[in-house]
Amino acid sequence: MRKLFAPLAIVTALLFAYAPLAIARAPYESTMGLVQKIFYFHVPSWIGMYSALVVCGAASLVYLFKGRPVADRLAGSAGELVVLFGLMGLVTGPLWGRKAWGVWWQWDARLTLSLLLELIFVAYLLVRKFGGPGSDKLAAAVGIFGTAVSPFVYVSVNIWRTVHPLNSVVPTLPASMMQPLAVSSVAFLLLFVLLLTLRVTLASQQSTLDELYLAEEEG
Repeated sequence: MRKLFAPLAIVTALLFAYAPLAIARAPYESTMGLVQKIFYFHVPSWIGMYSALVVCGAASLVYLFKGRPVADRLAGSAGELVVLFGLMGLVTGPLWGRKAWGVWWQWDARLTLSLLLELIFVAYLLVRKFGGPGSDKLAAAVGIFGTAVSPFVYVSVNIWRTVHPLNSVVPTLPASMMQPLAVSSVAFLLLFVLLLTLRVTLASQQSTLDELYLAEEEG
């Protein structure tokens, strides 16, 4: 991965540089106009969050049942990215909603569950940070719980009446809108991979330093 990191970073930077140009060329939505273009950042941020959720949940399962430290480091790193990308979605959503709905926030199913999911992973990070000895297993359980909740966030608009658009809207977009969305989505996915790689590397180095410190104390 180290050899691929620099080329991947360059590709990611180019995509983020190109994305605003592609978004600027995309047509205006008929009812919301310019503000609808927040969509091209809002949806990709959730894609990044769900990618982090999958990694965090899978790594937490491995750590909970196998006890592998590398899985714990991977889960913790992904958990931080869940909070980061989730926060992006929770910020861009109200900016869009203020124009579309006339209010910054609606306590409907999708928005409320999204906020709860974000808070679950904030709690996950707090348990990891301040839980004390033995809290790593509890944190893994919280990570698995949060990952299990996430599908309900996705399907909520199809189950309950909500002001949020249905999931079926995205596949029906014209090609002129799908192209900038695809560019932004790939850019966010690559950003997720880069940030996860950096964070796991840092966690590994911190673990090595901790081991050396303990060995020095025991010696």
